[in-house]
Amino acid sequence: MRATSLTVGSAALAAALLLTACGGGGDGDDGGQDTSACVLDEVGVEVGPANAAPLAGDTGNIPVTVTNQGAECTLDGFPTVGLQADATSATVTEDEAAQAQKLTLAEGTAATFTITYVRGEASAGGSLDATRVKIGLPGDSATRGFAWSYGPVALGAGGVPDASVGAFQQAGD
Repeated sequence: MRATSLTVGSAALAAALLLTACGGGGDGDDGGQDTSACVLDEVGVEVGPANAAPLAGDTGNIPVTVTNQGAECTLDGFPTVGLQADATSATVTEDEAAQAQKLTLAEGTAATFTITYVRGEASAGGSLDATRVKIGLPGDSATRGFAWSYGPVALGAGGVPDASVGAFQQAGD
């Protein structure tokens, strides 16, 4: 019987320590530490101005700014980016060299990320003649579409766009 009470006591202590480490166990108000994921319905999104690739084979960079217009929220992970050309769509992969960081955005603050792409030849088999870009936030299934006016995107192996999406950065960094 004594071993049981020691086990229950140890479990209670472990649970208390876990809650303390996670910031839980309080009255629900932990000073804003427990924010929810940012959602597209509560942020402004601005695409550009761009450093567009002028010729086939050149690299272009498209900055995207996300400004929180609601309650404090968190960006935790990479944004999702897709390109569309008529009935064809393709997902832009995460930049392998980038490392996602967790950012908390207060109302009115912004974060940015960059879409980097290699320009392809218009109407060529090895290019995606993109006309729209769809952007999503980590933790939100919604996407928002914007005009893509930066020319065709070269396609790499397997028909994947020769493009990448960078990690969020606090605006101004």
